[in-house]
Amino acid sequence: FTRILDGEIPSEIIAESERAFAIRDIAPKAPVHLLVIPKTPKYRNVVELAADDPALLAEVIELANTVASQHIDGGEFRLIFNTGADAGQTVFHVHAHVLGGGLTEEGLGG
Repeated sequence: FTRILDGEIPSEIIAESERAFAIRDIAPKAPVHLLVIPKTPKYRNVVELAADDPALLAEVIELANTVASQHIDGGEFRLIFNTGADAGQTVFHVHAHVLGGGLTEEGLGG
């Protein structure tokens, strides 16, 4: 994600705050699938982030709410943090998945 922020890997940054940014997921699991990412690579997962910098976690959640209201009809969304490889985390730079736009319980679990 740092390489995206630095412009080394192309991606459209759809929103940004002082310490976080949002992009579209390249492998969407919902009609709208966005990622909200802290600009610092210091934290591997949300547990580390919450323990060390709860204000940054709050900023990530606030930006997730902002992009959801801009990109999802009705503004309702699911916010997911995968923590660890067995939970589906593939990039070990904490990030939030913002999913919406006609989700089904069957497709994403209850």
